[in-house]
Amino acid sequence: MRGVSHNPSRVRGRGNRGGRVSVDDHMGATEGSGDADRRIGRRALLIGGAAAAVGTAVLARDELARLWWRAPGVEKPRVEGAVDFGGAQWVAASDANWRRADRPDDYGIDMVIIHVTQGSFASAVKVFQDPGHGAAAHYVVRKDGHITQMIRELDVAYHAGNRAYNERSVGIEHEGFVDRPEDFTDAMYAASARLTARICARYAIPVDREHIIGHVEVPGTDHTDPGEHWDWDRYMRLVRRARSASA
Repeated sequence: MRGVSHNPSRVRGRGNRGGRVSVDDHMGATEGSGDADRRIGRRALLIGGAAAAVGTAVLARDELARLWWRAPGVEKPRVEGAVDFGGAQWVAASDANWRRADRPDDYGIDMVIIHVTQGSFASAVKVFQDPGHGAAAHYVVRKDGHITQMIRELDVAYHAGNRAYNERSVGIEHEGFVDRPEDFTDAMYAASARLTARICARYAIPVDREHIIGHVEVPGTDHTDPGEHWDWDRYMRLVRRARSASA
């Protein structure tokens, strides 16, 4: 099948070169190993530091409120089926393809990563619902501009192939193939730019190419998406325009 990879060998991290939606690059099951221990250890240290600071009246009240969300077992309120971007359709990814978090309080968000599915919109949604795939992005944008959200921005999606980048970013997939510029439609550019502008506004992310990057720019990846036909100049103009309009 041409498109999103369903090859079980790729779930185990073998092969998967080129521009496809990659289990290997998105870290798959290997990324999750040790994450819980790492996160709890970090939270325990933070809350321990907060307790000591309270005793000496060092931390301000707003900082204590932030640290509260980092305490083990504390989670932000969640509503089933809620979306972070108005107009998006909610379709849940398999919980094997992302990690529960309380961003941006436990992991700051300062980046948007642009992907191309190397397949149809339907195949991308289907594979992100597959627990054996080991990878998924927060959003998928269709050629006609329709946006589906599959993972809450609160949570860490396995999309970048780099754990640190996963923790600090929101991932947006775009329907199509990197070698077919006709797949990147006006409607897709416009819808994706509005989405990225809202994400940047929500987390005070600068609208520049250091903070809005392609998957190919993630350290350690072997992906080429969004590819040479993705019009970065056009896209960034649209994001800036949308960001200014919503300011």
